[in-house]
This record gives sequence, structure tokens and C-alpha cells, in this order.
Amino acid sequence: MFETVLIANRGEIAVRVIRTLRRLGVRAVAVYTAADAGARHTTDADVSVEVPGYLDIEAIVAAALATGAQAVHPGYGFLAENAAFARRCAEAGPAFAGPPPEAIEAMGDKIRAKATVAAAGVPVVPGGAEPADDLAEAAARVGFPVLVKPSAGGGGKGMVVVREAAGLPGALESARRTARAAFGDGTLLIERFVENPRHIEIQILADGHGGVVHLGERECSLQRRHQKIIEEAPSPFLTPQVRERMGGAAVEAARAVGYAGAGTVEFIVDGTTGEYHFMEMNTRLQVEHPVTELVTGLDLVELQLRVAAGEPLPFGQDAVRLTGHAVEARVYAEDPARSFLPTGGPLLVLREPDSGARGDRATVRVDSGIAEGGVVGGGFDPMLSKVIAWAPDRAGALRALSDALAETVILGLTTNIPFLRALLTHPEVRAGTLDTGLVERRLEELVPPAVPPRDVLAAAALVFHDGLAPAGPAGPWEVPDGWRIGAHAWTTWRLAPRGGDTTRVEVRGVPRSGAAVRIGDLTAAARLETRGDREALVTLDGVARRYSLAVDGDSVWLGAGGAAWNIARHLLGDPGDRERQGGAGDGVVRSPMPGTVLVVKAAPGDTVAEGQPLLIVEAMKMEHTVTAPVGGVVAELPVRAGTQVEMDAVLAVVKKEGEQA
Repeated sequence: MFETVLIANRGEIAVRVIRTLRRLGVRAVAVYTAADAGARHTTDADVSVEVPGYLDIEAIVAAALATGAQAVHPGYGFLAENAAFARRCAEAGPAFAGPPPEAIEAMGDKIRAKATVAAAGVPVVPGGAEPADDLAEAAARVGFPVLVKPSAGGGGKGMVVVREAAGLPGALESARRTARAAFGDGTLLIERFVENPRHIEIQILADGHGGVVHLGERECSLQRRHQKIIEEAPSPFLTPQVRERMGGAAVEAARAVGYAGAGTVEFIVDGTTGEYHFMEMNTRLQVEHPVTELVTGLDLVELQLRVAAGEPLPFGQDAVRLTGHAVEARVYAEDPARSFLPTGGPLLVLREPDSGARGDRATVRVDSGIAEGGVVGGGFDPMLSKVIAWAPDRAGALRALSDALAETVILGLTTNIPFLRALLTHPEVRAGTLDTGLVERRLEELVPPAVPPRDVLAAAALVFHDGLAPAGPAGPWEVPDGWRIGAHAWTTWRLAPRGGDTTRVEVRGVPRSGAAVRIGDLTAAARLETRGDREALVTLDGVARRYSLAVDGDSVWLGAGGAAWNIARHLLGDPGDRERQGGAGDGVVRSPMPGTVLVVKAAPGDTVAEGQPLLIVEAMKMEHTVTAPVGGVVAELPVRAGTQVEMDAVLAVVKKEGEQA
């Protein structure tokens, strides 16, 4: 085994690799960019080296040589499937904890990969590919609907479903444009489109001595826009016989390219007939690898390193056993109520569930790359952590995962945790009747409401009101209880969730000794107790609720059951009291997410139409076009290309024709 290993990655996967290195007694070297200085993976490692970027091959190889690293673990993303990086490591000396560059190249080109595995007897989806085939003729041959895909890249970019021949030319043009922009290669292929299929993948392991095994499957059908959300092992759909056939096909696919290390062969599976076809092979560790680890008892990172060190696999296929059931949820910095736009901000309070055994024979594991006090910016993938649960059966694993997510507290930015919990408890998910279209079909049922519950608004008002109390001893005239001759007066708080409408909440009395809260036609007796500055117990009409708490300037963060609400206080007439962007009325254009202004398409004094693009804001590699909410004249435009903006920051003001500028 190696004595020193460099991890060419960041975030939760870097932290996860470091955990295995510590257990093995191997010195861990992290790399980081200036934006990641002080990030968790740098503090967990034994040594950290700053590099210009996570895609800078020469800088990373130089860091490995300078620190005496005998191997480089690429994680996933960034350079993990870069054949040039694997070759450069081999040239410089450190072992690459991944497959040979030839295997990366063979499987990185989808057209070549399909031809290779088909020659090895692995079933592939009928279709055609450039340059050998005319795609229009191939579509006519396999029949509509068809799926147009770029040969290079992944992540669903450039994929277009075409349901009739008339739509094919436009789809090809769109897919080619996206492929060129994203991957630098406009080559396309076309496949028969399987309606609402299941996405099932097989984990394989291979050594440099001819040994290849599979470790069973993972069900990855719960997706949104081709991005996985929840994964599990084993699949509730496969029988042992089908598992063995698919596993055998995955092993043959790996053998066909001389594979070594950990890899994943992905299949598209007809949920009605059970027919399966090769889709692609990922020549790296997968984000969802923990579910396989929990049902097999193996450490895939350790096995990757042992294979890279030249060791043979320590077991054969007959020794692989799948025990119990594991489910993983990906926690993202995104707002489901805002079309899943990326979010960001300071990690004011962070409490993640304890890893390890718990009641009902379940086990919970957390793979996280964040730490309290850090800041989640817009420069990288929005995944913060993964929460994984194992139990003897699927129902127990789903229940344990939902409970673990409910224990998670992240205050300072919005996450998708309430959405994940709604998905885990959905009847179709519990029944295991999954397909890749389920999430999109049930989206309205799964996305939490944008308006906070009344009890949350009441709790926020009590916290704000409590902040008016003097810190030390005070006379009767300094106590903010609303005392007046005749009756106590109400204090009005104008409160709004981030990006939402303002609600009038009134408080009378002293929250810590007895108060009343009024919201619309609801009036409730209220009391507030706090434990330090991180927890609040709020009682409304005798019902007590406990919240995690963080006060951040003129806003309060409250968390419960995995959900988090950011409630801001507004003063009459202040800029924050304007209606939000997309709320029609006042022409104020606000940023839909924290990020960077990429392009400004208008200037002060320009006349614009309603819906006309004004700016493009980018965050976490996602671009969002911001449009004019009303027609009129651009009166204010305080930003320019390159400006960093917070969510809801004013980007422009459009005055309707005839309004005073």
C-alpha cells in the first residue's frame, strides 16, 4: 500500500477519500484553489497544496511530486475521466487510482463504447451514430420516439427526445450546438427512446491480473432533468436471475476495454418487459457508491488504491454477498420552490445526523464536505453532502433515511431536504414502482410551498420582538410590552421569506413572560424560550415547537424537520420591501440566485418590452436569463458583467411608460 496519496478533488468526495486513507494509515494530501482556502477537505488532510484550478493537470502533478505522493486519487468530476491526466500521472511517476487511459478513451466516446460492448455480446439500444450513419435514416429505421445524444460528455447535456420526424432537424441542430459548446465535439448519435425506463447500473471492480467482478446493481431511476437524486441498492425491480445476467454483461463490457479499478456500467431497463440495454460506462467512482459499500461491506476507495498498487482483487465473484438494503439522498444547495435554482450563503448553523447504528437495526452514514462557519459559493457543483441509510429491508432503509434528513440542520442557505423527504415518503417510491419520469410527473406534489407556515412567521416575529428587550436591568418604560393606558398596543412586524411576499405579523406583550401574536384573523397566546442563540422553543396556544435558530442581521433563520426558513424584517418603504422579481408590479428586477453577472443586455435609458432579456446570471455552472417584468424604460442598472450578486439583489429597475424616472 502507498504511504502518501494526493486527492485531486474537493468537497465531500475528497473528505470521503481522506477518511479511508486515515483508516489505512496513509498520509493524505489535498489540493485547493483560492476560493476553497480553509475548506473542510483541506483541514481534514495531512497536507494541503494550493493550485490554480482543479483542472490544472500540471499543477496537480507538481503538487503530487512535491509532497512525495505515490498515487493520485481523482474522485469524480474534474479530471476523474480525463485520459490525458491518467497518462501524465503515469509519465511523472504517481500511480493513477483509476483505469488505464485507453479504457477511459474507449468508454468516454459513447459511439465507440457502444460498438465495443456490442462486439462483446452486450445488448445495446438500437440506433445509429455519426459519422457512419445518416441520423434521419437511423431514426426512421428504429422508429419514433428517438433520443438524440452527444457522443462526448454526460450529465444529460444535449439530450433531446424527438417524437416525430418533423421535429428531428431542429433537435439535431439544438443537440449539436449544445454538444459543441459543452464538450467541444458536435458528433451525435440516435437511439430508440424507451418511455419511462428504469435506470439501473452495475458496479464492477477489476485488477491488473485479469480479475473482474461485479458488486450488484444500484437503482438510479429517481432523477430530475437526467440528474440522479436518490439511489438505492439493490434494485426493487431485479430478480436474482436478471441481476446475474446484467452483472455478467457488465463484466464483459469491462473486459472488452482492458479495464482496471472501479467502474460503473449503466443500463436502460424497460420497466414492463425487463429488457435491458447498455447505455454507457462511467470510468470512475460514482457519487452513489456508498449504497454498494453498505450492502457489500466493502470499501471501494480502499480497493481502488490496492488495485492501483498492483494488488489482485482479494475475492472472487462467488464471495460477493448483498445484505440488507441501502438508500442515498443527495443534499443540494438549491431551492425547489424556485425551479431548483442554485442557492448559497454562509453556513450559520450546521448539524448533520450522527453516523453509525441506531434503533430498528438501521445504520446511517453521512458523506459531507461542509463545515459550520464556511460559505457555499457559486463556483462549484451545488451538492453539499450525501445522507445514506442501511436497514435489513427496503422499508426500514427509506424510513431511516427520512428520519436522518429530518435531523439535518443547515441554516444560512436553502437546500432540497424537504423535497427529498417528500420524495422518500411518496406512495410510488415506497412501492418501488420507479421510472426516470416519476419525479417530473409528481413535481407539484413534491415541491414544498414557498410560503412559510403561520407558526414559523409567528416564531420569527417573537424572535425579532425579543430583540427589542434591553440587555440589562431596565425600567418599566424600557420594556417593549406595548403598555398603554387602557390596553397594551400591538407592535407590527412586516415579515417575508426570501423571495416572497410581505406578511403583517403583530406582537403584544413580552415574549419570554407571555405575549400574543396576531396574523390576519388568527390570534394566539405566545411564549418564547431560547437555549443560547441557536435554539428556540415557541409555544402558541399551548402547542410547543422547537426550532434551530440563527439571527443574521435583519433576518432570522428557523429550522425544523430538515426544513429551513429565512424570514426577513422590512421597514415601510425600504428597498427590501418591494415586490420580488417575477411578481409583476413595480418593475424591480432581482437576482433569482446568488452568483455572477455574466452578460448585461441593456443600458439605462433603453426602452424594453415585457419579457425581454436584460441580464444573464451564472451560478454553479448554471446560467439564468433575467427578463424585464414590465415594458418600459430602464431607469436603474447598478450592475455590470463580472459583478457578484446575492439572491434577491436589485439588478435593474424598469419604469413603465409615463412613470417618473
